[in-house]
Amino acid sequence: MSRSRLLLTASTVLAGLGLGTAMPAEASRDRNPREERARPGDDTSGRVQRGQASHYHRRFHGRQMANGKRFSSESNSAASRTLPLGTTARVRNLETGRIATVEIEDRGPYTRNRILDVSPRTAHELGMVRSGTALVEIVPLQVPQRDGSLQPGAGTAR
Repeated sequence: MSRSRLLLTASTVLAGLGLGTAMPAEASRDRNPREERARPGDDTSGRVQRGQASHYHRRFHGRQMANGKRFSSESNSAASRTLPLGTTARVRNLETGRIATVEIEDRGPYTRNRILDVSPRTAHELGMVRSGTALVEIVPLQVPQRDGSLQPGAGTAR
């Protein structure tokens, strides 16, 4: 593989992990996470999801997330590959029954068979720090749509 192709591949992988080049200052200033719109392919249905969740390692504290904000280990941030940025959701650990509310602010997890990464604080609330992963149910409460509006998710239906 040529050196230029190798560098291009490496930069693409790093960018996908959020480790690539920084966003221009004016672009990050203009972004408002509350005004995020769903991307094509995002699940804007507000349906309930079940699967394995894991938690961010504390070493990610201070790194930039997909929405342009810095990750805090003490936040209620979460990462999803399918839910739009800005989605608010209730997460329930199906093994312990413990519940936490999260806001989708990042993309991931990048590990196969996982549907959610949560902050260490949220992992503690859910009782999954020791095991590292847990079977969870994600119930969207508020889901950004492609037109910029917010729609109630499955968690608001009575």
